[in-house]
Amino acid sequence: MTVPRWLPNAITIARIFCAPAVLWLLLADASAGGVLRWWAAVLFIVAIATDGVDGYLARKYDLVSDAGKLLDPIADKALTGVAFVGLSILAELPWWVTGLVLIRELGITVHRLVVASDHVVAAAWMGKLKTVAQAVALSLALLPLPALVGSWMVIVNIVTMTIAVVLTVASGIDYVVAEVRGAKNDRTAND
Repeated sequence: MTVPRWLPNAITIARIFCAPAVLWLLLADASAGGVLRWWAAVLFIVAIATDGVDGYLARKYDLVSDAGKLLDPIADKALTGVAFVGLSILAELPWWVTGLVLIRELGITVHRLVVASDHVVAAAWMGKLKTVAQAVALSLALLPLPALVGSWMVIVNIVTMTIAVVLTVASGIDYVVAEVRGAKNDRTAND
């Protein structure tokens, strides 16, 4: 089987374009738990799940590119970012949680873009674990499950979101430490 060189990056770009649609569907439903809320959740889940598809295709068919390494985390952050913002707008998630996550995500994305001409910073294992935790927590928060299965689902949502936020902070610290060590090692090697 031959895979076009552009396919993994096209999937990544499609994920970026799904982000505003998720936000619109979520806000249009306005916490009613109706059809639009379900569509927002399903679109988010499908879009975030394709993160594994583009990466798999790129690795399996030797199509890994610097553009893909740069765009992939941006797609993840766009999707998760709009979900966090949307849930906070609807007062279903405290703004401090969204603010903390967005500051971490924006800071690392800006840093990646700044150093992109020098080197591409691929996602580390902790960053990938953080993305999975955010994807699970946000998927559960977006699905209007408490109305269907009971209030115990609220507790599940709080626990998964707490894990996601802790991993977000921890992976941000890990990223900064790794970059500082890398810069320090570069300076030492050049001296």
